[in-house]
Amino acid sequence: MIKRILDNKKLMELIKYFIFGVLTTIVGLGVYVLFNYILGEKLYLLTNIISWVIAVAFSFVTNKIWVFSSRSWQAKIVVREALSFAGARLFCLALEEGGLWLLIDILGMGGMKPFVLFGFSISGNLIAKCITCVVVVIINYIFSKFVIFRKKKEEPACETNEKK
Repeated sequence: MIKRILDNKKLMELIKYFIFGVLTTIVGLGVYVLFNYILGEKLYLLTNIISWVIAVAFSFVTNKIWVFSSRSWQAKIVVREALSFAGARLFCLALEEGGLWLLIDILGMGGMKPFVLFGFSISGNLIAKCITCVVVVIINYIFSKFVIFRKKKEEPACETNEKK
């Protein structure tokens, strides 16, 4: 069973994306929590942008190397991938910022009384951040898989007998 999973390239890609997605989310949430502590929760949109920049840099490298196995380090390819990656992530950042604003300010999650879970204070802002993270991870996978790190299809072999 494990051998079949390891031999299934599509499944392994999803597993790697999940693992590095979780790590990226941990990086992003860690930076978000840290900067919420430093700057205060009222600046959650700024904190989100700071955490986004750091998480995107981490995610680009891990997705390029380990998830989608884009091995080329030619400048034009890396620049194309990085710009595509950043562009897709900027789109998702806009969705995330809008989602945070909606959940925290409009739907009132920012006013939730924090509670402690496993020694960590969980605020409405953090819950909103987690909700938006799930949506963003799904959209980012679609962009990465089908746009940014897509594999070029090989040219079909020339046929010697043309059909008319």
